[in-house]
Amino acid sequence: QSTWGDNLMSAAVPAVPDDNQEKRDELRRAALEYHEFPTPGKIAVTATKQLTNQRDLGLAYTPGVAAPCEEIVKDPNAAFRYTSRGNLVAVITNGTAVLGLGNIGPLAAKPVMEGKGVLFKKFAGIDVFDIEIN
Repeated sequence: QSTWGDNLMSAAVPAVPDDNQEKRDELRRAALEYHEFPTPGKIAVTATKQLTNQRDLGLAYTPGVAAPCEEIVKDPNAAFRYTSRGNLVAVITNGTAVLGLGNIGPLAAKPVMEGKGVLFKKFAGIDVFDIEIN
């Protein structure tokens, strides 16, 4: 079994010489802290509409959500007008082939999938849902 620093994608993390364990340990500590604080993970879902009162909630969900649903039934292209469909993708893994880490399972792959999500957002402005499947 390899250690964290041995197989991590070399393009994203500068290679650290094997003879410098102190630097490898510091990089590992910094990466764990980065992923944990101030909020665990790298992504969050944020509403694009205000949700400040009961009326807003009624428009966002029921009964108001029925109106855009009905429009989409009439014209499926209306989904691009009334939903985030035009700017949302899913990144999906079962964890069997994760970067240079190999078969680490879906849960352990989640930080990588979140990382892909933030790259999509940062460099293309595209929103992402990461999905890890057992």
